[in-house]
Amino acid sequence: MPSPVPTFRRGQLATAALFCALGFQYATWAARIPALKEELGLNAAGVGVLLMAAGVGSCVSFPLVALLMRRLGSRRLALASTVGLAVVLVALAAAPNYPVALLVVCVDGVVVGCLNTAMNAQGAALEAHHERHTMAKLHAVFSGGSFLAGLLASGVRLATPSVTTHFAVAALLLLLLAAAAATGLLPDAERAVAAEAGDDTPVKPAAGRKWALPTALVWWMCCAMVFGTIVEGAMNDWSTLYLEGVVNASAQVAPLGIAVVSGMMVLARLCADSWRERWGDGRVVLAGSTLAGLGLALALATGGVAPAFVGFACVGLGIAAVTPCVYVAAARQGGNALTLVAAMGTTGLLAGPPLIGFVASASSLRWGLACVSAAALVVAVCSTRIRWQQEPDRADPNRVVEESIKSV
Repeated sequence: MPSPVPTFRRGQLATAALFCALGFQYATWAARIPALKEELGLNAAGVGVLLMAAGVGSCVSFPLVALLMRRLGSRRLALASTVGLAVVLVALAAAPNYPVALLVVCVDGVVVGCLNTAMNAQGAALEAHHERHTMAKLHAVFSGGSFLAGLLASGVRLATPSVTTHFAVAALLLLLLAAAAATGLLPDAERAVAAEAGDDTPVKPAAGRKWALPTALVWWMCCAMVFGTIVEGAMNDWSTLYLEGVVNASAQVAPLGIAVVSGMMVLARLCADSWRERWGDGRVVLAGSTLAGLGLALALATGGVAPAFVGFACVGLGIAAVTPCVYVAAARQGGNALTLVAAMGTTGLLAGPPLIGFVASASSLRWGLACVSAAALVVAVCSTRIRWQQEPDRADPNRVVEESIKSV
């Protein structure tokens, strides 16, 4: 018998478990990088390559993710990927040498790419089916997962320095999150329609269309996602160095730059769904990215610690809703568009910080962060070229579910 379509609350909690799992898993192994560095005998360059391996894995995973979305659908792919993240943690703890660790981390990037696409497809489909906004809150849960990973890492290290024990406990928690998600994710679109109609006949999956070149609309979404994630990644990596090295903040105050950006992003994402409901995704993205770009630019022009914190708060507040809204818009264009946009998001996170570092080394970090301000304004321009909401989507949510859950 086909699985019934879950209620909105049940589906929201199940999808939130996926977002929590992704944030939790990445922060778990990132928190033990010093221990991995010691165990594998790495220098700073070796750690850099290890970190880059995850991003490379995510970037090159696009063809595989598109194929798996067509074959499995977002529900099965999301659950399999969550289990895969648990396996990766155990494998990383058991890696006997650096080459094996590189391979494991690269595989981790591929699995992350799979889950990132599948969970955002589920979130977009949940919004479309129930005609309620939730994507921003789901992205806030991702940040919450990272926070929980930090707490777990601290707690486990009080008991034992063993990376194996830490990762085993984390893997078990990931399996529990997968089990929690399994009961409430949206089924494949055809099965959902059959369940609502009371039809017990197995439904043969619809044949997907072959890959085609992205439309101009999808490229605008990719552009918005790349520059939006460049802003996110660069602020996390360079805000502390700007405060300490440019405006001469104390060693105790400088780390608060990350806290301001991250804290405002979480707060904004908790509120952003109501903003989307009231003003629409396009206006939220346009206003938010403009606020981020102009706020940071004014802070850089003014100088000083207090203006820097105000500018960083503007960035966190303004850029928070960009990725959730772009994911929803991409999902309306089908699974291939969503997969491509998700891959571009990973590319932005990977390429952003090094690009800012290159600009900073050629001129100054102030000019490097000015590029971040410009990137936010590019997002604002892109937002005016994206079709954010279509009336047929609201009138026929099952069509959006089919496009979002099953890759075309």
